[in-house]
Amino acid sequence: MTAVSQNFSPARPERREFQRVRVKIYGRFMLEDRTEHPCMVVDMSPGSVAVRADRRGEAGERVIAYLDHIGRVEGVVTRATSDGFAMTIVASDRKRDKLAAQLTWLANKHELDLPEDRRHERVAPRNPLSTVRLADGRNYQCRIIDLSLSGAAIELDVKPALGTHVTLGTMRGQVVRHFEDGIAIEFAVIQRPETLEAEFSASRKQ
Repeated sequence: MTAVSQNFSPARPERREFQRVRVKIYGRFMLEDRTEHPCMVVDMSPGSVAVRADRRGEAGERVIAYLDHIGRVEGVVTRATSDGFAMTIVASDRKRDKLAAQLTWLANKHELDLPEDRRHERVAPRNPLSTVRLADGRNYQCRIIDLSLSGAAIELDVKPALGTHVTLGTMRGQVVRHFEDGIAIEFAVIQRPETLEAEFSASRKQ
């Protein structure tokens, strides 16, 4: 990432009330000390963002975030929350209008806001062996029990905490459930059948 921009202007009052949209968007953010951290946006409008993250910015601290589906967003931390922080968005009117359009599109893709469940048919991969990578770079071999367009159940020797960001193969997601022999992962976005086929050589489960 590039250095934090120094030409922030104080967050001005919004011209109008923006509708807040519940979303699940993964990304990374950089604080003023130039450290980078993973995050997940849980609530967003063209004027503000609520972020879930292990590292919390201080009130008044400038932030640059790079978010899936959205791109680069600059802002200022307004307050800490129980599991992250909230920030205002510093942007031109044109940028805010673009954000409004992007959020409308995301809101209409309502599957992004639903937990991994049995909404989608499960498949069993022809080659069930894969790798799980954690945000800190650690890699673990795993065996895929089954997967769907929205997530996967895998056998794994370790059990990352619920909500932990992981990557299964090249699919980003988070841990949503533990069971005796492993974990369930919810993908960051609903996948296409052809993507699963290419990634895992999946065949329909009998």
